[in-house]
Amino acid sequence: MSGALERSALLDAPAIARAIERISSEIVALAGGTERLVLVGIQRRGVELADRIGALIRTVHGAEVGHGALDITLYRDDLNEIGPRPVIGETRLPRSLDGRIVVIVDDVLFTGRTIRAALDQIADFGRPARIGLAVLIDRGGRELPIQADIVGHRVDADPHDRVDVLIEELDGRDAVELVRRSPT
Repeated sequence: MSGALERSALLDAPAIARAIERISSEIVALAGGTERLVLVGIQRRGVELADRIGALIRTVHGAEVGHGALDITLYRDDLNEIGPRPVIGETRLPRSLDGRIVVIVDDVLFTGRTIRAALDQIADFGRPARIGLAVLIDRGGRELPIQADIVGHRVDADPHDRVDVLIEELDGRDAVELVRRSPT
């Protein structure tokens, strides 16, 4: 029998904004500037976060950076468990990733399997000079040897807990919440 869900706030809107500002500046430093930088958000919330980061870089550095979106559904290692008709989102990338500094942006890093799928997909679109990873939340619990280069906030979460990232563009507000199932 499952218990009630207990929600606790991890980040509010101002804390998310501060984290995104810091992530933006760290991405520019990682890439050695903006000239070869490409931001690639993972569908869903990673795309919106990448768009915000790109807008901040444009404002602060006066540079337009390449950006794109990945839907990793067909690259998942559990595709056969999803069902016969998975919902596929948009993948759009700049014409060429060859020689570029690609930074994958995602909302939550957990097992590492989503990032592994993203790396596989990016390899199908070219050979970047470097691939980095920026995440808003690192919740631990890796199943693969993958780590983020840039982290907005770290949280220790039980494997059965959920970390929900709410984004204004999709959810009507910015927040990060830890969701635990209380014992019954």
